[in-house]
Amino acid sequence: MERIKAVFNWSGGKDSAHALLRAMQSGKYEIVALLTTVNRDTHRSTMHGIPTALLQAQADSIGIPLHIVDLTPKGNMEDYGAAMSRAVEHFKAQGVTCFIFGDIFLHDVRKYREQKLAPHGIGIAEPLWGKSSSDVMHDFLASGLRTVIVTTMADSLGADAVGREIDPAFIASLPAGVDPNGENGEYHTFCYDGPIFRTPVPFRLGTPLRRSYRIRLDDGSEKSYSYWFADLQQA
Repeated sequence: MERIKAVFNWSGGKDSAHALLRAMQSGKYEIVALLTTVNRDTHRSTMHGIPTALLQAQADSIGIPLHIVDLTPKGNMEDYGAAMSRAVEHFKAQGVTCFIFGDIFLHDVRKYREQKLAPHGIGIAEPLWGKSSSDVMHDFLASGLRTVIVTTMADSLGADAVGREIDPAFIASLPAGVDPNGENGEYHTFCYDGPIFRTPVPFRLGTPLRRSYRIRLDDGSEKSYSYWFADLQQA
């Protein structure tokens, strides 16, 4: 069977690593690149704040080339869309017909991806799609992948959660109302070891930092959000 040439959209976190593992195990895909977006000023991923050097170390250990899309911190959605369109066309010229994501059940996100990729003739694949958060976490814990928490939403989890390993003890300790898989943004992670890696990715964690942001909502009002961040660095 001829494999589908694909690009994997890589965040460096647990769902991304889990979905990549499932895609690799399926044998259906020839994954030619791990695509990630990086803040041009901070040199960290836009989603999880992972330093570019660690994203590269992950890709090197996995054995799939890393493709970085640089984004300016003051850019708008049009700038983002233009940058991603250029990346899509770059890979389409190489025969890529599929982009793989680690989404689970966010239908609006999936619809957005389909709408943006369809005009380029690119389909999407979602190896974790349709499962509950609890089932995805159960499968993740059994997968052999290892990951640590690098960001928490301060209203949901405190600084003591930053740097913790995702394991059964952590899941059991989650407060009521916190999604076990962090699907409401309660926490984000960095995956450093497991079946997709040839060798563990060395890293170190500094003292957690708290940062707050004011976001303007669609109705014109503003809301403040606070997060704890690990000072994640290459070891």
